[in-house]
Amino acid sequence: MLRNYLKMAWRSFVLNKAFSVINIVGLTIGLACSLMILLWVWDELSIDNFHKNGDRLYVVYERQTISGKVYAGYNTPGLLAAELKRTIPEIEYASAFAWIKDTPDRLVFRAGDKMLKFDGYYADSDYFRMMSYPLLKGSPATALNGPGTLCISNKMAIAFFGSAAAALGKTIRYDNRKEMTVTGVFDDLQGNVSAKFDFLINWSDFLDDNKWAKDWGNTGPNTIVMLRKDANLERVEAKVRKALEKYSAPGYRLELGMQRFGDSYLHANFSDEDGYISGGRIEYVRLFIILAVFILLIACINFMNLTTARSVKRGKEIGVRKVSGALRSSLITQFLSEAMILTGVSVVLALLIVILALPYFNVVTGKQVVFPFANIYFWIGLIGLTVITGLAAGSYPALFLSSFKPISVLKGTLKFSGNATLFRRGLVVFQFVLSVIVIIGTIIVSKQVNYIQHINLGYDRENLVYIPVEGNLLSKYNVFKQAALNAPGIKMVSRIGESPTSVTSGTTGVQWAGKQPDNSPVFTNTPVGYDFVKTMNLKLVAGRDHSKDFATDSAGYLINESALKIIGYKDPVGKPLTFWGKKGTIIGVLKDFHFASLHDPIRPLILRFGENEDWGNILVRTEAGKTKTAMASLERICKELNPNVPFTCYFADEEYQKLYVSEGIVGKLSGWFSFLCIFVSCLGLLGLAMFTAEQRVKEIGIRKVLGASLASLFTLLSKEFILLIFIALVIASPLAWMIMDKWLQHFAYKIDIEWWMFALAGLLVVLVGILTVSYQGIKAVLVNPVESLRAE
Repeated sequence: MLRNYLKMAWRSFVLNKAFSVINIVGLTIGLACSLMILLWVWDELSIDNFHKNGDRLYVVYERQTISGKVYAGYNTPGLLAAELKRTIPEIEYASAFAWIKDTPDRLVFRAGDKMLKFDGYYADSDYFRMMSYPLLKGSPATALNGPGTLCISNKMAIAFFGSAAAALGKTIRYDNRKEMTVTGVFDDLQGNVSAKFDFLINWSDFLDDNKWAKDWGNTGPNTIVMLRKDANLERVEAKVRKALEKYSAPGYRLELGMQRFGDSYLHANFSDEDGYISGGRIEYVRLFIILAVFILLIACINFMNLTTARSVKRGKEIGVRKVSGALRSSLITQFLSEAMILTGVSVVLALLIVILALPYFNVVTGKQVVFPFANIYFWIGLIGLTVITGLAAGSYPALFLSSFKPISVLKGTLKFSGNATLFRRGLVVFQFVLSVIVIIGTIIVSKQVNYIQHINLGYDRENLVYIPVEGNLLSKYNVFKQAALNAPGIKMVSRIGESPTSVTSGTTGVQWAGKQPDNSPVFTNTPVGYDFVKTMNLKLVAGRDHSKDFATDSAGYLINESALKIIGYKDPVGKPLTFWGKKGTIIGVLKDFHFASLHDPIRPLILRFGENEDWGNILVRTEAGKTKTAMASLERICKELNPNVPFTCYFADEEYQKLYVSEGIVGKLSGWFSFLCIFVSCLGLLGLAMFTAEQRVKEIGIRKVLGASLASLFTLLSKEFILLIFIALVIASPLAWMIMDKWLQHFAYKIDIEWWMFALAGLLVVLVGILTVSYQGIKAVLVNPVESLRAE
């Protein structure tokens, strides 16, 4: 039986080559795109979800309600982890971590005559007891077990000591100022880890280097906890929520929340309304799952449409078989088998495309997606997808074809019913609705990404670089600054505690005249040096920058407009402000500028004096068009003053773009997949146009003999398809608006959805549709009517 089905499927393929190729190509592209997307989704869902105790691992977040306004985030006090473990018995382990939701620290390490830079974080001694990172040497109980200890990756161990075994117990110097002992070597982290690192330093060393983290009013580090097996989650959450209640006051409420650690990668956004988790990268995962379904549906609709449309050609075959005694069930089985065979061929071709395209896909997405050859669940899922696709594509044609009455077929009076024609048109409309939604979404995504890339941040990120303060630069900053200002290509030099594109540290330790006891707002803050405003090209609303001409500026504070609204001074310059107990005055008010992601609104900011801080970054403003000269100057100066540390610098504009890597990837992928959506849709349209022209060839011949113009004949053939596309546009536009408006809500600063975006998508689809139909339409109307009518 199977052999007969294969024979008939092959015969049908040979007799209808063009339609069979269109079917296979459409299904292959649809399946390849869907598989690629699903591999990406699978990878996204796997990130941070491999830990053995993942169901008991939680990250803590903080919600601050100030005068009715809610601020929320993963930044917590640096002492919180130890406090939660001490006061809540259900918490088995707890670790502070700096900073899981930010870029790792890049530090210089030296062992013997080798000096290299690696990325890493700081964590408590419980960290390896909670996380399932394989330790090649050392044990979870002893790794990071005290001050001056660190764990390193296998890659770092080999780089310095030749092997993991040789590294254990060895001393390594970091940042040219502190000796550390290697107490553990862990296996190199794989691609399914969100916060990748090559070293972890004991948390007590972080607290020694960052005194501010010992103050309960300051936030910044993250907190991870692991519950006991018998812990009741609801009770623990209730206890954790009130852990900082003693710091609350009337008009100011401070509470904590818990989120499963494995969920924090995809669900990392907080609602501005209530401060609870409200989405994140999961939105992209959902969008791409929908996109995969869309593309596969479009390909299946093509198959259904073309097979149904070609049914007239197989009418006599069906009639003869029915007269010969064939049951309807056997005909259904035959046609479903043909659909499954074509689907199977398409799946094989799709797999080859995916395997070949995966390296390029990884380059675009920045992923390390590997084809899961050895994963049995993938193959089971693929078989299931093949069966579902084959059934979805072949079910209606099978039921439709098997329902033909043999008398009508053999008499040559077979005609499509109104319902069958309406259903086929409905499928065309549906697939173009999906295509239009994808195209409109792509236009809006690309415009939002472009808006992000070119928005006025309130400072000039072009020709701005920053250099980490490390090694000898800790004590030789003033020498560096003077040398840099005298070097060619360099315009201004200042400094800042954090990256200028991501200032996140917060504090409630601020006092001012007239402040109410029940008002304890959180201010984002960072130290800055002299000439910071000029170096960043910021705008002053009032006052001035920090200057050497004013000795009192060591206690002078710059605030932004958002901070001024909270403080409430009418004439703020010269007014008192106390920061972390240090009394001073406001010397200037800055026009609000973006110092973090555009996903978040601009928060109140205080810039304190930090010319003499022993950490942070040196800011350098280079002269336009002299970047190469300036970089050569900076490298030369750094090598002279800091010979034991490799020269490292970052361009502010490049670092800013890194904040929106996800949006850029989504823009690229949606562009490619929208093209493939319209391509697959037009394949089906081409097939239907071919069938329509073939069915009406004699009618066209008669009309030409009677004097019909080529234009009227072309209009006759194409108007139905163009009408269907217009109907699809009308249906798709409001749906696309609703979907994309929801997506844009995740940005505090976003574009407006405008009418021209829908018009552009419509024009594009109509033009492509006309071009697709035109080829077959023009070909049909140019046929000599003598040839068309001779067959009669």
